Amino acid sequence: MNQIDIIRVLQAPIISEKSTASADRDKRFVFRVLKTATKGQVKKAVELMFGVEVDSVHVLTVKGKTKRSGRSFGVRPDWKKAYVKLKPGHDIELSVA
Repeated sequence: MNQIDIIRVLQAPIISEKSTASADRDKRFVFRVLKTATKGQVKKAVELMFGVEVDSVHVLTVKGKTKRSGRSFGVRPDWKKAYVKLKPGHDIELSVA
């Protein structure tokens, strides 16, 4: 894969109370990634985009919820997120404006 494809693996950081506490305590950041992304691709993308060293990556698929609108039912799409732990001495500054 070339650099452009690797950068497209990361879709967005997930900013929540749980992810912010994890980032402060363990230097573990949470990202929404492509459904086809692998651990190696996520590691390369984070290292390339933020200039840090990654210690470990955990990837999981979030199942889409079943929603109802009147009589009809629908399903939200599945998506994937990755927990990225950085090596000591490295940090990512994700600021919320």
